[in-house]
Amino acid sequence: MRNKFVLVIMMLLMVLCSVHAQDTPNARQARRIFNQAYSQVFGPEGVKLHYDVNIIGIYKTNGTIWLKEKKSKFEDAKMNSWNDGTTVHIVKKKKRDKEVEVYSASNNKSDKYSRKFKFDPDNFEYSVSEDPQGLMLTLKAKKGVKGIKEAHVLLTRKTYYPISLRIKISFIWTTIKISDFQYGGITDEMLRFPREKYKDYKFVNKK
Repeated sequence: MRNKFVLVIMMLLMVLCSVHAQDTPNARQARRIFNQAYSQVFGPEGVKLHYDVNIIGIYKTNGTIWLKEKKSKFEDAKMNSWNDGTTVHIVKKKKRDKEVEVYSASNNKSDKYSRKFKFDPDNFEYSVSEDPQGLMLTLKAKKGVKGIKEAHVLLTRKTYYPISLRIKISFIWTTIKISDFQYGGITDEMLRFPREKYKDYKFVNKK
């Protein structure tokens, strides 16, 4: 799903935490920042944020995400999605048929777009630099690496909250601006699929 793509970009924070520390002070600082950013975004306290996606001006979308460890919820103009860590429920708002699509969280067949963002963290070089708005974390692919060529993650200076993300695949840049970032206070009940609200819908098993 297009919304799930945003989550995959955010997962860069998690994947990068597994990168072996490089020998420069700058790289060690970048590693420490990634670790803290990850613990906040995917930790047990949870986060809520609004996103605006822009793919070179051709495709734009926006919505809201709730994240807590492996659980999540998405809302935008076209669909709602709930992931309890085991099962994904998707309701497409503009679809004529009143259906709830059900997928396995471990093998979500609806999430085809995210495959383009898979990468080996050892294929990149990392650095952190000062930015007028905060701290800029930069990933640059090594020579010959396919897929993601470059990524820029802008974080607030003291709290390491995400402000924006820019991802380059081939020659195409995708920009994601993040606003209304809220850390903590996300409960499991907030992420639960409200089955009672969709009791008159047809459930379509796509596991």
